[in-house]
Amino acid sequence: MTMASDPKTIPQSGLLSAEANQAAALAAYGGVLTVDLDAIIANWRKLEKTAVPAECSAVIKADAYGCGAAEVARALSKAGCKTFFVATIEEARKVRAAVPEPTIYVLGGYFQNTGEHYAKINCRPVIGDLNELAEWDVFCRRTGWTGGAAVHIDTGMNRLGLTLSEAQAIIPRINAGDHGITLVMSHLASAEQLNSPVNAKQLASFRAIASEFSGVPAALANSSGIFLGAPFQFDLVRPGAALYGVNPTPEADNPMQPVVDLKARIVQTRTVERGESVGYGATWTARRPTKLAIIAAGYADGYFRAASSNDGTRGAEVIVAGKRCPVAGRVSMDLIAIDISDLPPNAARRGHMVTLLGEGITVDELAHHFGTIGYEVLTSLGRRYARLYKGGNVEEPLAQPAPASTAEQPPSPPPIQQPAPPPLLG
Repeated sequence: MTMASDPKTIPQSGLLSAEANQAAALAAYGGVLTVDLDAIIANWRKLEKTAVPAECSAVIKADAYGCGAAEVARALSKAGCKTFFVATIEEARKVRAAVPEPTIYVLGGYFQNTGEHYAKINCRPVIGDLNELAEWDVFCRRTGWTGGAAVHIDTGMNRLGLTLSEAQAIIPRINAGDHGITLVMSHLASAEQLNSPVNAKQLASFRAIASEFSGVPAALANSSGIFLGAPFQFDLVRPGAALYGVNPTPEADNPMQPVVDLKARIVQTRTVERGESVGYGATWTARRPTKLAIIAAGYADGYFRAASSNDGTRGAEVIVAGKRCPVAGRVSMDLIAIDISDLPPNAARRGHMVTLLGEGITVDELAHHFGTIGYEVLTSLGRRYARLYKGGNVEEPLAQPAPASTAEQPPSPPPIQQPAPPPLLG
């Protein structure tokens, strides 16, 4: 297990073992977030198997949904993943520093004067607007860059992407060759709803337009879209949240392994008498003499205030000494009060760790208490926790080799004098 921290801030004693040094370092933190890289790899392989023969990429935007983009990219690259998606060029820089070989697509699009940034780190923009397409084409003609790009077509999300008519207008140029487009993609709006008519409508629209992009690989399915079946999988699938343990099939049991374990330290234990209130607003009242544990985590650490309890509503629970214990009162910025009255004496003491996420408390359960979705839970986990990574060292050959990438690896930036492809927009 490795720890992601600045070594300058953690004193290391040459007289202690590595385990003892780590324990001493963790004592300085109120909480510990552990990411199971082996579970992420297992989830990716399950999704890969579900999508065969399509290539299975990985969406690692937002710091791999809060799990650490560099660490996740390295682990998945070793496992055989050849294509990654991020949201911004800055995210792409960090991922490229971790994995020099895989294809990286930037979902946020192309802006004027950003071409050099793409070329420098050898990654590809996802173009979703005719202005972007024109600016990218100018850069390619001026510099001779042939690193490639994806075209995003809007089929019903109404967020990013060329309209169907705009996409239709560039097809003659695409089919003329030397266009530099390495992927055509769209995004499902309601993939987690198995019987949504929106899915069938988007599939029909995308199939029709993608079939006219001669020789260009196509991608439609996100995490939930993979489980809609083979017609949605095309040449490449783009799982994100499912890699990190969020249920991609909310109408059924979660097929993914849990990835994140989050623990926080007990700062203090105390007893309040029947009739006394706890926390801001005095919204929770003890109905009996109550023993509390005060936990060093709060909404500043991504444990939402919505998980609070009051005299009429039970809030979230945490695991203390192997038993579920309820939140007592409002979650505050840095602290949570937990009712530990039903635990044996001395089962929970100052300095002990309790589990906020893990040991049966899933990301989706926590999202329910937070009034949100698992995506927001993971991406909100604060930076005040110590972060540990376990697993991720893929030493043995895969039982089944990963499918070959559907797009060629982009070349290194060419000299300015290299002939450029003809313009996409005349």
